[in-house]
Amino acid sequence: MQKVAGPWKEAWRGFRKSKVAVVGMGIVIFFILLAIFGPLLTPQGINEQDLSQRLMPPSSSNWMGTDDFGRDILSRVVYGARISLWVGFLAVIGSVVVGSILGILAGYYGRWVDTIISRIFDIMLAFPSILLAIAVVSVLGPSLRNALIAIAIINVPNFGRLIRSKVLSIKEDEYIMSAKAIGMKDNRILVSHILPNSMAPVIVQGTLAIATAIIEAAALGFLGLGAQAPSPEWGKMLADSRSYLTNAPWTMIFPGVAIMLTVLGFNLMGDGLRDALDPRMKS
Repeated sequence: MQKVAGPWKEAWRGFRKSKVAVVGMGIVIFFILLAIFGPLLTPQGINEQDLSQRLMPPSSSNWMGTDDFGRDILSRVVYGARISLWVGFLAVIGSVVVGSILGILAGYYGRWVDTIISRIFDIMLAFPSILLAIAVVSVLGPSLRNALIAIAIINVPNFGRLIRSKVLSIKEDEYIMSAKAIGMKDNRILVSHILPNSMAPVIVQGTLAIATAIIEAAALGFLGLGAQAPSPEWGKMLADSRSYLTNAPWTMIFPGVAIMLTVLGFNLMGDGLRDALDPRMKS
């Protein structure tokens, strides 16, 4: 008798069939490994200055050149991967946890609970995300930690509404009705049945949201509201290099390329996960 593959194993098979998704996963794994092990292999310290070598073009001694303080750009870009991924993952994890709790409560209990939570989501979504993030950081104060909190806050409605819509459809299924009929408590139904069956779209949205969080962190850093000097955060590096675009373009090119490739990797992987986990996308 042939063994039937589980849904997650089947999703993994579907994911592997997409070459673009596999490339995206390869890019993501590369930057994760770079963030973990890269700082151990970089030639110089991230804040090691040599003013006699300031704004030097890429060479055998400095593969990505140096910045206006004579710091090695390669070392700073590599260490910046750790900062950007840390912000992206933690911000999305916070958004998923808070958004899932609120979305499950709104979708499962309905009535006034749903009304209050949904109106809060609507108010937050009425503002452009970057504007809301700027407002939150302005209240908390410019720092990388506060930028992370702001990014987590502005993404909560996206996950909350996604989970809410999923719960609204799941709670009418027969196995949920059967669980209620045998006297199973609401908290056990939510943890054992509702939450596990709502995770597929959250995984897809979370992967795509990491890319968005990295861009938002870079934008806040560029505006001076995120990471502060001398932190080698990619957005901050772009802001510090604006004055040298014409005579030292490499100071902006390499951090910009790092942002582009990281975001591209997460977007490609997210699209592949969506195709693999969404039955409507299967041929």
